[in-house]
Amino acid sequence: MKNTTDKNSKLSLLGSISLGTGVMIGAGIFVLMGQIAELVGDLFPIAFIAGAVVVGFSSYSYVKFSNAFPSSGGVVKFLNKSYGPGTTTGFYSLLMYVSMVVSESLVAGTFGAYTLRLFPESYAGYASTLGVGLIVVAYIVNILGNKVIGATATFTAIIKVVGIAILAIAGLAISGFADITGNYIPKNTETLPQGFGFVAALALSILAYKGFTTITNQGADIKNPHKNLGRSIVFSILICTLIYVALALAVAGGLSIPEIIEAKDYALAAAAKPVFGEWGSWITIGIAIIATVSGVIASIFSSSRLLAMLSNMKQVPSLTKLGSLKNPALIFTSSLAILLTVLFDLTRIASIGAIFYLIMDIAIHWGLFRHLKNKVVFQPIIPLIAIVLDIAVLAAFLYIKYLNDPLVLIVAAIGIVLLLVAERLFMISHTDDEGNMPMGMETTNNKT
Repeated sequence: MKNTTDKNSKLSLLGSISLGTGVMIGAGIFVLMGQIAELVGDLFPIAFIAGAVVVGFSSYSYVKFSNAFPSSGGVVKFLNKSYGPGTTTGFYSLLMYVSMVVSESLVAGTFGAYTLRLFPESYAGYASTLGVGLIVVAYIVNILGNKVIGATATFTAIIKVVGIAILAIAGLAISGFADITGNYIPKNTETLPQGFGFVAALALSILAYKGFTTITNQGADIKNPHKNLGRSIVFSILICTLIYVALALAVAGGLSIPEIIEAKDYALAAAAKPVFGEWGSWITIGIAIIATVSGVIASIFSSSRLLAMLSNMKQVPSLTKLGSLKNPALIFTSSLAILLTVLFDLTRIASIGAIFYLIMDIAIHWGLFRHLKNKVVFQPIIPLIAIVLDIAVLAAFLYIKYLNDPLVLIVAAIGIVLLLVAERLFMISHTDDEGNMPMGMETTNNKT
């Protein structure tokens, strides 16, 4: 009887797609629209289609991994299967962890930017303060336990997905299709070769889809995971692409490109006002607040769980040594998110997150291609294409940041070096004379 109950309680394919879509259609879309327009002008709706193509190739590796090794460990499990326990797995897992925390900071900042639209302009400087307040609330909710999180997750996901879809469809129906000519040249890319800014902008559009990686964590909770996990990823990406493109076209129909860029931190609310009136703007702000609040709560839960998992796998120092602190992984995660929210604006936060994510993504594809040919059935050309696309997007994005905002590169480089050095030193600290690392995982004799 117990086994039957457990089996019946698992997610169906439809349930997994619903959950995956709710995770993917995150609050980031509320702010990324304006940031992408800042790089590509009126081509930003096309950037979401191109981003979906890149993510489509990228998702192939995750689908193959998920079908072969369905697990709640997700990306960390995939890295461990590819590289074994050690510095490489730990470093790229930490990049994934930090990119998740950066996303929390981005969403928290978005919450502040949209909430302030309800107040006079004199309060404009308090966006980061509101973001910090949201992270604190999310920490408290997570401390209260899984029941509180679970009770609100489904409800808020429905409001978020349905609300954004309605805004996209209604906005498109009222404003009509905007003219996409490609003639508008943004200030940030006017001196670059034609098309260069578009390729760089894909780094940000990919962020709107990166939530699909968390679907891989459903391995232990979905029926027939060897088939349905991969299907869930594919269908979730397709649904999100349709909604994102419709939403981008609606925004392009409601505002000029200069207006979108000027209101880049709250572009959806700004676009809703001329199309739907004051009420439309308020409804958009309301959806944004619900999406950001639920997004930060869920993201802090996921990222702190990832950090705790890395600690249990002995890929990072043990968190149990922190004495009587309740849930130290949650405390560390929330503190880091607060620090990022205070120090950086939304554009820089998104940029750092994109850089870290793309580097980790390349490692996933290379791990599948290089190390798992005898364990996973796949077409080698597809992860190679994904690697080439990721490198092209990352290189273009890094060059634009070098020209326009080198601080992003400095911060990202410092972060990468610190993570790599710290992980290597930690690995050395518990590696024996023969190079073995007893870390309590499936493979315990791989060398770094």
